[in-house]
Formats: sequence, C-alpha cells, structure tokens
Amino acid sequence: MAKERRRAVQELLRWPGNSRCADCGAPDPDWASYTLGVFICLSCSGIHRSIPQVSKVKSVRLDAWDEAQVEFMASHGNEAARATFESKVPSFYYRPTSSDCQLLREQWVRAKYERQEFILPEKQEPYSAGYREGLLWKRGRDNGQFLSRKFVLTEREGALKYFNKNDAKEPKAIMKIEHLNATFQPAKIGHPHGLQVTYLKDNSTRNIFVYHEDGKEMVDWFNALRAARFHYLQVAFPGASDVDLVPKLSRNYLKEGYMEKTGPKQTEGFRKRWFTMDDRRLMYFKDPLDAFARGEVFIGSKESGYTVLEGLPPSTQGYHWPHGITIVTPDRKFLFTCETEADRKEWVEAFQKVVDRPMLPQEYAVEAHFKHKP
Repeated sequence: MAKERRRAVQELLRWPGNSRCADCGAPDPDWASYTLGVFICLSCSGIHRSIPQVSKVKSVRLDAWDEAQVEFMASHGNEAARATFESKVPSFYYRPTSSDCQLLREQWVRAKYERQEFILPEKQEPYSAGYREGLLWKRGRDNGQFLSRKFVLTEREGALKYFNKNDAKEPKAIMKIEHLNATFQPAKIGHPHGLQVTYLKDNSTRNIFVYHEDGKEMVDWFNALRAARFHYLQVAFPGASDVDLVPKLSRNYLKEGYMEKTGPKQTEGFRKRWFTMDDRRLMYFKDPLDAFARGEVFIGSKESGYTVLEGLPPSTQGYHWPHGITIVTPDRKFLFTCETEADRKEWVEAFQKVVDRPMLPQEYAVEAHFKHKP
C-alpha cells in the first residue's frame, strides 16, 4: 500500500503545472508541501522548512504518504495554488527563477504563503506606495567601510536619493529612476542581502553597494525600485503593454569576471581588470567594488560593423593568460585574454548574443556618445 500511495503522488507530477517547481520553476520537482498542496524542488523545500507553521514537506520518492495526504495533493496542485497565492501579484514584482539568489527566492516563498501578500493587496504597501524611506548600509567609495545612510525613493520626483546625515537638507546623490538599475550581488558584496545599484552620472556608470540586515526590507526596496521604474516607463511609453515593460525594470548582468586587457595602441602590457557586461556596455574596473568604471566599451550589432573573434592578432605581445578574444568595432579592435578556455567560451557567448541582436533606435544615440568620449 505504501508503495502504491507513493506511486500515486509521483503520478500527480504529470499533471499540468506540476512538472515544474511551484516557486522557482525548476524542472522535475522531487518534493512537495503536503499542507499547501504544491510540488517544489529540493532548494525551495529548504525554504519551506523554515516556515513550518505554514508548510510541511515530504520527498515524493522517499517518504511515506498516507491516504489523506495523497488526496489533498490530488485536489490541489501547483496551478490551484498559483490561482490562490499569486492571484494579485503586481506586474512589477520580481518573480524569481531557480538561478536567482537565495534571498529573492526565500522572500518570494514567504511573501506568498507566510505573509499572503498576493491575496491581501494592502500588505503590498511597502513597495507599491510610490514613496519609501529608510536606512541602508552603504559601502564607502574610498575606504570600503559600510556606513548607515538614509535613502529616499520618491516616484513624484522620479529619483532615489541618499543623505550622509539623517538631518541633512541636501542629498549626497540624486539617482534618476530613468537610468537606474538594481541587481542582487551577494557574493561580490560579501553579504547575502547585498544589492548593487547603478545609475548614470554624466553619462558614465556609477555603482553603489548597499544591504539591510532584514531580508524582507531589502527585497521590498528592490521591488519598490522596480515599481518606480514601471510607473516611469508607463508614462514614457504610453502605448506599451505590461509585457513589454516588465523586462526593462531591472536587469542582471550578462556576464562578469576577470579578463586581461591592453590599451588602444596594443603596445603596452596586458592588465588584469574586472569586467561587467551590462546590456551593450562592457565596463572594466580595477576592483569589482569600484564606484566608477575605468572605461566603457559600446558593443553594437553585426549590421553596424561589430564582430567577436576567438584569438588575438598574430603580432600581439605582453599577455599572460593564453585564451584571447578580439572585439572588432568600426573604430578599432579591443583585445582581451581569459585565464581558462571555459571562461573564454562564456565571454564569447555573451558578446555574440549582443552582436547578434539588432540595435534599437535609442542605442544608436548611445553609440554616438561613446564615439565622442575623450
């Protein structure tokens, strides 16, 4: 009987919606919450274990199931749970996938089942009110120390501001929502709730690194920034649908990591730098946590004369890492080297994706600006 019941639960995985984790979308979930009636992956089952008052989990393949539990799973399932627990998710709210950091996935699970934020919209106030203020730990630009700073997000002014003192009249920086991006970077920042916020200052990218000890607070800030971007874009592009706008609210980097580079004359030695590929901007930094990039390279499309090649020109000298990449632009060649072949493969794939994508009208203006940079 026990085997049959377990087989009955496994059969339910074939039902529509049950073949992927209810929370992060990972394929072939092996676990289930028998109090919520959802099938989940191993990673999300760990999060469910941290809210035992709401969710109790079992292995679909290893644990014993009783008749009532099997019937409960059969009468619920992932699609039914989604219709209940995700019935009022705002368009701008970030829905994490299996590749996202632990914090985003954990807070999504807690928001859905523990706090029931998407059943009761009044609980969405912290990120949907159009205004938010509070203290965040911000990394100092020069000394690398994290200091408590007051941040204010105001949709009315279209800006995120921070103040060096709580009672300061003037903000230390004003970041326009129009050019703002936020992405979680726990490993780079060295804190599980670490968020990297970038904005344009005089058309150069400026980074700030922040965190809050409370995971919910940090994810609420992230979604408040996405909400502000969403409402800005709705006004800027009145004909666009939510589906068109949501991918533009925040973006993760296409690739980051160390490569070596040489200067425009290609006669000086290669230097190790930290590179970040953000959409069509390839930025390089001396240190991953630098506030400003040492330089930025615009990477256009193949139609505009950009190509990516494996290897370096035969006459190249002065490099230490053996795996070369050449990016050909209409103006010059950029030479890079990677430490491993696997690294080079990933960078070439990232560059190729960008080059294969046709340029948008507004990207030509960005390209023109790069050409006139000193």
